[in-house]
Amino acid sequence: MQKLLTATALVSLMATSAFAQEIKGFNIGILGGENAQDRLASNECLRAKIEAELGVPVKLFTPADYDGVIQGLLGGTLDYAWLGASAYAKIQLTDPEAVEVKLTKENSNGSTGYYSIAFARKDSGITKIEDAKGKVFAFAEPNSTSGYLVPGAELTATYGDLPSFFKEVKMSGGHEQTIVGVANGTFDAGVSWADGVGNWEDGYNSGAFRKAADAGLVDMNDIVEIWRSTLIPEGPMVVRKALPQDVKDKVTKLTADLWETDAECAYGVAAGEAKDFVPVEASAYDGILAARRLQEGS
Repeated sequence: MQKLLTATALVSLMATSAFAQEIKGFNIGILGGENAQDRLASNECLRAKIEAELGVPVKLFTPADYDGVIQGLLGGTLDYAWLGASAYAKIQLTDPEAVEVKLTKENSNGSTGYYSIAFARKDSGITKIEDAKGKVFAFAEPNSTSGYLVPGAELTATYGDLPSFFKEVKMSGGHEQTIVGVANGTFDAGVSWADGVGNWEDGYNSGAFRKAADAGLVDMNDIVEIWRSTLIPEGPMVVRKALPQDVKDKVTKLTADLWETDAECAYGVAAGEAKDFVPVEASAYDGILAARRLQEGS
């Protein structure tokens, strides 16, 4: 019996040592779209909770653009991120074994989607997308689903070559930059994202408009919605596939329970009001994957 107990203890010790050797830290990537300091502040509570759960140092990384997070996940320097559907599609097209899809955001009305919304200043006289013809129009950045992939495809399908339809098409660099740029007159119109639930004057319940309104960067009464895309599947929260299963399970459960355990923290992570973080399958993004493949000609 003593030998059996010793062997069992040895196996347990070896398993613990292997875990410690494999995971010495955990890195979370946060997509662009707002300034780095705000991204860090919104996700600090999640960082601290994961650090306490895993017992290893956890760091937040806020690359200047979406591709920084994409490459971090592909290269193994990032372990966890909430991606847009298009960013996830790029990872899948590059390396299907890099990440696992775990969760997505469920809106307060029970939907798991959001919209790309085009908007303009209220005093511009632009009340519909056709009024923006011959004007300066801003997208966010090439790897953004709602800031480029979906609106670019849908607007092109209706209006043809967009650089010909608009006076000029620009990439602002992110959702916050587009919102502020339209509000201050740098761009005549642009697109950003929202769940479309709740009131426009609040920036809807969640999304880039809500974040900008909460931060005091824009008064929603000064801008108007001029176009809306079809419903886009809410992006996935993914973990690096090579991580130990125990780590993946702990981080996924902690995030899934966040609205129940700390609603204030969940609000910051979700960019506004939501109902929950719920399981999602990779197949939910097949349409976005096909669109990205078509865009890249692959």
